[in-house]
Amino acid sequence: MKKFAFFAVALLALVSCGNKSTKKLLPSISGKAGEILVVMDKTPWEGEPGNAVRELLASDCPYLATREPLYSLVNVVPSNFVNLFQVHRNLVIYEIDPLIQQEGVQYLNDIWARPQCVIKVSAATDERAVELTRENGEIISEAIEQAERNRVIANTLLYEEGTIFPQVAEVIGGSPHFPSGYKLKKKTADFTWIADEKQFVYQDVFVYKYPAARDESDFALENIIAHRNRVLQANVPGMFENTYMTTGEFLPPTLRFVKYKDFNFAEVRGFWEVFNDYMGGPFVSHSFYSPDGGEVVVAEAFVYAPKYDKRQYLRQVESLLYSFEWKAAGQ
Repeated sequence: MKKFAFFAVALLALVSCGNKSTKKLLPSISGKAGEILVVMDKTPWEGEPGNAVRELLASDCPYLATREPLYSLVNVVPSNFVNLFQVHRNLVIYEIDPLIQQEGVQYLNDIWARPQCVIKVSAATDERAVELTRENGEIISEAIEQAERNRVIANTLLYEEGTIFPQVAEVIGGSPHFPSGYKLKKKTADFTWIADEKQFVYQDVFVYKYPAARDESDFALENIIAHRNRVLQANVPGMFENTYMTTGEFLPPTLRFVKYKDFNFAEVRGFWEVFNDYMGGPFVSHSFYSPDGGEVVVAEAFVYAPKYDKRQYLRQVESLLYSFEWKAAGQ
């Protein structure tokens, strides 16, 4: 099989806010999900260092119908960085000082609160601060993203709807974990649909499988989408006759390869739509082999929220995909 270049989310076990400090009594984090507090003096914040941070962390979130930033940024100058702000969930702290001798980026956790992600960027000049931000941008953004996912997963495990995992695992051999509010909506021999559907917000997950070709075509984008469209046409009907979920083509889906813990998977992002209807929204899927390599398993999250911003709804349900586990022997 072709050797893919995987983006190693597992690398974040080393750098994603992951210092192993001794446990101490800490307050709970503050701040909204998807929010980052950036500690930086006003002059660099309004100059190139601030621009570099905004380009990295406040660019448009992909595959949303309306423009929403990846994160909401709040700036605090170092002199005002007191206890009230120190307990924020996500901190990016810039120390820009010509006296700094060791420049670099540090990834820490639980410094002032729990569960907290702290990233420190130390630079002697504004120019070096910009360089460090851009050189480490992918890891910085993924570290914060994984910290947000971990909070969702921890809350899910604390308030898990325990009946879903064994039912999905009976079909697939494993399952993500789901918090209370989710229900098993459909189950066939090779397809499951788990849904949290409120009046104006749907946060749903499909987990399905199909035979693997056991070559590089299994994780080619066009093949993943072809299987997706076939499976969803058969299992996800629309509200009217001859309507069903499919993949939108106006903005083509994108593919990247990810390594997270023990999983290598193909991540696809795109738009879903309903054939012959006007419903649609963002989706993200993870495709990977079953333990014996005989099947491709797909775990997919999607959102339908026509009245609201979708960034956080998608982040919440996408995080559940990262909780996927194979069932233990004997379960």
